[in-house]
Parts: sequence; structure tokens; C-alpha cells
Amino acid sequence: MATQRTAQSPSPTVMEGEMPKLKLGLPKGSLQVPTMELFRKAGIRIYVGERSYFPSCDDSELEVMLVRAQEMARYVEDGTFDAGLTGYDWIRENKAKVKEVCELVYSKSGYRPVKWVLAVSNNSRVKSVKDLKGKKIATELVNVVKDYLKKKKVKAEVEFSWGATEAKAGTLADAIVELTETGSSLEANYLRTIDTVIESTTRLIANKKSYQNPWKRNKIESIAILLQGALAAEGMVGLKMNVKEKDIPKLMKILPALKKPTVSRLTIPGWAALEVILKEEMAKKILPELKRAGAQGIIEYPLNKVIY
Repeated sequence: MATQRTAQSPSPTVMEGEMPKLKLGLPKGSLQVPTMELFRKAGIRIYVGERSYFPSCDDSELEVMLVRAQEMARYVEDGTFDAGLTGYDWIRENKAKVKEVCELVYSKSGYRPVKWVLAVSNNSRVKSVKDLKGKKIATELVNVVKDYLKKKKVKAEVEFSWGATEAKAGTLADAIVELTETGSSLEANYLRTIDTVIESTTRLIANKKSYQNPWKRNKIESIAILLQGALAAEGMVGLKMNVKEKDIPKLMKILPALKKPTVSRLTIPGWAALEVILKEEMAKKILPELKRAGAQGIIEYPLNKVIY
């Protein structure tokens, strides 16, 4: 009788002449849109059909599937995916043994780490985690919270929350541990933060066996370089301008904190082209000053990637 192949079964050996594939898991949910945008800036376009979990991609060496970030680490660990993107929080929660290739600091609403915080209702008498001894804490991040309580030497009941966790503080639980980026949602639900349990950022992770494969490792590391380059370019712009050589010292005074600009001589005697990369917010402040200092033909252009 033929046996049915499970999702965890290893892929068949790549036959000679067959194009190798990297099985890549990308997060479904709140991280999906910023992740797709990050890949676009990195030069990899991924097209997600309505209600589809199997996007198409302009990189023929990638086989992409969308899954929840909460599950990603264990699917990478067991080899269902060669690599994937998920949060450091979910790697810890799943106690997954994976290779962390690189950190990618972005989230659904910005470019900063997110926090899982211990919070209580505003009218609670709880002032610190020590006051939660024998109490109930609701959270989606059960294992991480248990580790946190053990470190703090506090015995409390940790209950898994299926959702609407913020509404449970003071009613269905004595405290909650919930994800926050700005804290505004906690304030809107009349909650106050007692402590930060864990900070988390997105990570590119790899299956340890896959990472030992030379082709797969090279492909994963190439993706990491492109994604890090796309993040490094966020909020940055390039400036090009022509300037008389005698005016270069004046322009350099306007750019005191920047890396040394690239200066190239033009075919016109006594003139040079200057190019520099800087923060977009700084560019709008110094453009008028550069003009007054003698710069001409100033061009500002966006950046997709900055690879150091």
C-alpha cells in the first residue's frame, strides 16, 4: 500500500538539471503587508492572491507559503520550511532550535522593536510582579511568561488567551501579558504597564540542516543581505549636485555629521559633482542651504537598498 507523504516529509532529491528551490515561510497576518513591502524594496516581488496561502514570486528559486508567525519557528525547525520570517518572541515561545540568520527591525506600524508587557487595570492594587503571587495571568505567550515568572521567583497561574486579552484584565484575570508597539491600545482599555516581559524584533531564521546545504545557505544569506539593505535604506535619500570646486569647503560645513561625500571632477574646468546619502528629514533642512552655498542642479532620489 502506498504511504501518504506528510507535510513534514523531506523533499525528494533534486534531479540533475532540475532547478533547486528554497522553501520560504512568510508571516500571515499583521506582519504580512510590511513584509511584502520589504521584499519589494529588496528586489523580490511576491504576489498574494485573495485568500491564498501560496503566493507567486518573481524569483523562480523560491517556493513561498504564508503561515502565522506564531507557528513559523516550529515549521522551520522540523524542515517543513528551509527558512522563514517570524518574531523573536515566537522563537522563544516555541523553544525552537533554529538558526537565527539576521535581525530585521520592523513591525506592522514602524521600524522599532515591539514589547510584551505585564499590565493590570488602572484600579488594580497590583504594583509589581511580586503582587501577582497566586493570581491568574492571561496571555498568548504562555511559555515566555512562565519563564519570566520563574526568573522573578513568582508562582502564578498562566492561562492561554484566545484573543481579546486586553478586556480580561481585572475581570477574567488579575493581569495580562500583551503585545504593544506604542501603548495606546493599553491606555484606551484603561490598563497600566507593570513591567516589560520581553522585547521582540523580526528574525530571518533557517532550518539547521538546510543551513548546512551550501546552495541553500548561500540563497538564505543572499536574501538576508537584500532585506537588511532594504531596511538600511528606509528613510534615506541620495543627493547629487554640481558645485564650483572653490565652493566645496562651504558645502562640507553644511554636512558636518555625514560621511565624506563622493566628489567627482566634471569635464567643465573648475566644477565638480558631489553625491551623498543622508536622512530624508535632514535633506529637506539643508537643501536651501546647499543652494545658497553655490550648489546647482541638485537632484534628490529615493533609495531601495543601502548595503554596507
